Amino acid sequence: MVHDTPASGRQPGIDTTVPHSARIWNHWLGGKDNYPVDREAGDRFLEVYPGMVDVARSARHFLARTVRHLAEEENIRQFLDVGTGLPTVDNTHEVAQRVAPGSRIVYVDNDPLVLVHARALLTSAPEGATAYVAADARDPDAIVRHAAGLLDLDRPVALMMLGIMGHIPDAQDPWSLARRLLDALPPGSHLVLSDGADVSRERAVAHDRYAESGGVPYHLCSPARIGRFFDGLELLDPGVVPVSLWRPEPGPFGTPEVVTTYGAVARKP
Repeated sequence: MVHDTPASGRQPGIDTTVPHSARIWNHWLGGKDNYPVDREAGDRFLEVYPGMVDVARSARHFLARTVRHLAEEENIRQFLDVGTGLPTVDNTHEVAQRVAPGSRIVYVDNDPLVLVHARALLTSAPEGATAYVAADARDPDAIVRHAAGLLDLDRPVALMMLGIMGHIPDAQDPWSLARRLLDALPPGSHLVLSDGADVSRERAVAHDRYAESGGVPYHLCSPARIGRFFDGLELLDPGVVPVSLWRPEPGPFGTPEVVTTYGAVARKP
């Protein structure tokens, strides 16, 4: 079952003159859903901080490991993925429905290009369902209202917020926005969140350069400030760590490299 649920009837056009983080991320992951302005901005970023490619790949692997854990070990069957980004390999619904085909997933993003490609996110297993909501993380009430069309908000939900809260400056209190979403979810729900940390001067300089390009600025913060998103929740081991080190899977190359994006998974009591 699939649903396409715009939060408003009219979507803005795609601006190909200003770089967009979702499209740059797609470029770093080797995708083709981007424009010259995105590739230029992404490549300029890598000139200063080439490790961002490893960050992007580690973030995707973190998503896959956390979704699989929640579906296998915590019996979560509903996922609210806010800040979806462009479709790539092992999207949330693909990982969850491999474990439990009846899983239901709602994707949320405000990038018009993601809307164009939303059908790729709406390929649910027959037993489950997916939906796409065009909405902004700054409007949690709209997200909850539309998500309730597919998800049963009386049953546990995994709230996924990967790499998006850094776009919201402290003055807009990103912690309260995440809390308002969690407040709408019942006990037993989980928060999966990651964001860039201010542990690398090179990455900080690269983000400053990106902001000068006209793209929406991304605000790095300390691992402790990332940890604030989990206040009042029960952190799963190993807590707030570089995403490459969150329950890494065995591989032929030993312990994964430490990356500068931190994340965690926590349960709402």
